[in-house]
Amino acid sequence: MAHSAIRRVARVLAAAVILAGPIGKLTPAAAEKVLRIANMAEPESLDPHKTSTVPESNILRNLFEGLMVLDPSGNVAVGVAESFSISEDGLTYTFRLRGRAKWSNGEPVTAGDFVYSLRRIEDPKTRSQYAEVLYPIKNAQEVNTGKAALTELGVAAPDARTVEITLKAPTPYFLQLLTHTSSLPVNEKTVARFGEEWLKPGNMVSNGAYMLDDVKPNSHIRIVKNPNYWDAAKVTIDAVLFDPSEDSAAVLKRYRAGEFDILRDLPNDQLGWLRQNMPKELHIAPYAGVYFYAFNTTKPPFNDKRVRLALNMAINREILVERISAAGELPAYGFVPDGTANYTPRRVPWRTMSQSEREAAAQKLMSESGYGPNKPLQFQLSYNTSENHKRIAIALAAMWKKVNVSVELVNTEFKVHLNNMRVGNFQMGREGWIVDYNDAQGYLFLLQTSTKQQNFSRFSNPEYDRLMDEASFTADARKRAALLEQAEGILLEDLPVMPIYFYVSKSLVSTKVRGWQDNPLNAHYVRDLSLAD
Repeated sequence: MAHSAIRRVARVLAAAVILAGPIGKLTPAAAEKVLRIANMAEPESLDPHKTSTVPESNILRNLFEGLMVLDPSGNVAVGVAESFSISEDGLTYTFRLRGRAKWSNGEPVTAGDFVYSLRRIEDPKTRSQYAEVLYPIKNAQEVNTGKAALTELGVAAPDARTVEITLKAPTPYFLQLLTHTSSLPVNEKTVARFGEEWLKPGNMVSNGAYMLDDVKPNSHIRIVKNPNYWDAAKVTIDAVLFDPSEDSAAVLKRYRAGEFDILRDLPNDQLGWLRQNMPKELHIAPYAGVYFYAFNTTKPPFNDKRVRLALNMAINREILVERISAAGELPAYGFVPDGTANYTPRRVPWRTMSQSEREAAAQKLMSESGYGPNKPLQFQLSYNTSENHKRIAIALAAMWKKVNVSVELVNTEFKVHLNNMRVGNFQMGREGWIVDYNDAQGYLFLLQTSTKQQNFSRFSNPEYDRLMDEASFTADARKRAALLEQAEGILLEDLPVMPIYFYVSKSLVSTKVRGWQDNPLNAHYVRDLSLAD
């Protein structure tokens, strides 16, 4: 019988069983504790090596567990690895796996599973959207670009419980990379047996605190407690339902009606009311990410840097964050936010100009590019379904009218929008990036030529690439920071993207949810949470 069928039978029996107490008394079985999360998007995939978005990560960090994890405060902690050591030269990381670590089918998690998984994500055949994140591993880039065999990747299993990873250069943030979805292990036997069907309930074998139970597209994804998880005794929530609905206003109404325990995004126009009426449940906190628009630099009109600069200068970011987003976001005049470790972010030189001066400069640039009152610039602005994205797009379109621009807004659901961006089927498109580790490289790598899956702008600058490559080989923290700062300077000169604001996370968390801690990555593992009776 399939795993999912067994679990369904068990739940039915558990609901029906009456436990006998003293004579004359009957005690019902304990009710299943279910956490209901409004995840705000339909995941593209539940394959850790083929995903790229936050809604997917919210699910995957509960299904799978890597060598390292994040604690409730967002700090790096041991996961499947019970301990680790780093060589004096900073090139070799050795991890000792927990003896009790098992897959959901009861088989042990071995070092070979990690060797297989790290090779899999760098295998060109996998077509991973995140292979570049692990390029610090020796020969990772060569393997991923077909210039080296999988066996040449710098990862080995000296024995069943020891994973050895060799880097091409010291990488101070490497442990943070190992908390990312790209570093999660998958079960080789399951992938080999089922092919793409391994992602279905009943087929999937995972090693996290939960396992996949049910998937209903456009309805829900249900995960249930994994009894073979090494720390299962401390996991108190029996099941989690992830709802993909993207209409934040409708989802808020459902939350208030008691349908959800956690809401992962909020309509900006309701924040004032929520602050007054639901202060104990409202969580607004700094969030390590940037909200931006990407230009398709391969096609007119955005292959002209003057047009990109004009549109960047014409928007009033202060008005946007004060009146439109209104959650405490910071205007973005660069791509890397303040507070990034060992880094002094660059900012555009026209930041100190008044808005009227910027608009005048923008009009001049548009005129030089051939656009004006008699020939307005016309283009499509694409965004995914969200009242917040719509409000921002409408506000920007109004601002651009001052510089003779006419915008057509194009709205599609999340997966369609993401695919259009990926294949270049857009002119200007909404994007957002939540960094995976506290380092400037975590933002700036997006615009490298080699970052094919995430570089939606198709930006390619040889000097930018050279600086980024040199930074990846530089161990000295100051020299490395200087190289990255130069790279961001080039990015802000060419402006293949339009930074708009730096994020804050906006969540509603029911008072019956215990253990929730706001953190800069807004990463939360259900195993760290509990539900009050």
